[in-house]
Amino acid sequence: MCHYGKYSSKIRSEAKGTVFVTIDRKNDRIRICTCYLHTEISNPKNMKKYILPSLLALLASCKEKKADPSQKGEVATQTDTLKLPAPDEKNSKNKFSNVIGWPAGKAPAAPEGFTVTRFAEKIKSPRNMIQGPNGDIFVVLSNSERSATEKVKNDISGKSDAEVGGKSANRILVYRDANKDGIPESSSVFLENLNQPYGMLIIKDKFYVANTDGVWMYPYTTGEMKITQPGKKILSLPAGGYNNHWTRNLIATKDQSKIYISVGSGSNVGENGMENEVKRANILEINPDGSGEKIYAAGLRNPVGMSWNPSTGELWTVVNERDELGDELVPDYLTSVKKDQFYGWPYAYFGNHEDPRRKGEKPDLVAKTIVPDVPLGSHTASLGLDFYRASQFPEKYRNGAFIGQHGSWNRSSLAGYQVAFVPFANGKASGSYEPFLTGFIADKEKGDVYGRPVGVLQTNDGALLVADDVSGIVWRVAYTKK
Repeated sequence: MCHYGKYSSKIRSEAKGTVFVTIDRKNDRIRICTCYLHTEISNPKNMKKYILPSLLALLASCKEKKADPSQKGEVATQTDTLKLPAPDEKNSKNKFSNVIGWPAGKAPAAPEGFTVTRFAEKIKSPRNMIQGPNGDIFVVLSNSERSATEKVKNDISGKSDAEVGGKSANRILVYRDANKDGIPESSSVFLENLNQPYGMLIIKDKFYVANTDGVWMYPYTTGEMKITQPGKKILSLPAGGYNNHWTRNLIATKDQSKIYISVGSGSNVGENGMENEVKRANILEINPDGSGEKIYAAGLRNPVGMSWNPSTGELWTVVNERDELGDELVPDYLTSVKKDQFYGWPYAYFGNHEDPRRKGEKPDLVAKTIVPDVPLGSHTASLGLDFYRASQFPEKYRNGAFIGQHGSWNRSSLAGYQVAFVPFANGKASGSYEPFLTGFIADKEKGDVYGRPVGVLQTNDGALLVADDVSGIVWRVAYTKK
């Protein structure tokens, strides 16, 4: 006989007693084992009133049932028929990487014909990059800042070994490669005293920075190596966020009439209350002066990288999906961003697959959840994104997407820790993601890694820059085979 416990379901409760059904969950199925009764029977009328209805309910439930079909199944994406397992909250595993740094003379591995060199090094936590009109490279330095309590907890769990610690550098560096040989001759602190910056943008004579708590605009003249004039805050944003969701990225339309801002969630799956998620898990739209704020797309748990599809002109993003549903849920993804559409967070994922932790709360939003275009593997922490628009790389890479995968922690073995590539044809993904820049993992079983890639940037000369935050290096990947 089963005993009443955490998986018991109360199928009937009356003044005279309660009937419980105990459920044994096995192999993603639900079985009714048995029940036991707490009731007082003083006459046959009570037998009929209290016990018989409960026994009928038990008999109706005794057939073996499969788990809710919305919880697992096949999903057709642009590149794959994705097989989603059932959520497995009870077996969520953590494995934090241990950063050991790159030995002298060692570098990530690229496909044959490519050369990988150090564009910049010995800097604290390079996260994101843009290129100015004259070819200058701007690199933002920022990292997560932990409270004393968080630090103790992270020291115990091993999380501290996987990230950059201490106070965020909160600055932007500028690098100039005047002779265009891939080696910058000069560099300077371009802007400092920021607040966990990430996104950068240049529109005409203005330089924009997205701090964690808002967007700032500064006067800028092309070629300046340092901003000296004060800036102006044009938009306030909710600061911080779940885990590393403090990043705010920026991108402008081709005609520079609109700016889009990515804002991650403040929680894993809304567990702190949705009233605390205002303006979060969205891509926002504003005018260049900060006016006209609106939600462009919603339900994007942590959108970070954004880039324009060179063939269609559509906005695309990469999104970090939710944790604690097992090793294989939920896949991060690359997707086109449809105006006024909903991508699921926190109620659903990959279409109408309802998150069991929010079950039954918003059936209307579950029903309208979009299936994203390209799954990128679960817990890969896909952060950086840039479409390849140049001609230096071989034909297969043209118009495709490069993605910086920072790497997993909520998984029993390491995943990500690479720059991935998704091929495109006629404006659509034409294949699954594949490894491009690898070798970041030193020992998968031990969890040792040399570095962790974040932002990616295709430069004007056709090379690819990769920001490796934990190692303090910006890598340059060029195709050199004749």
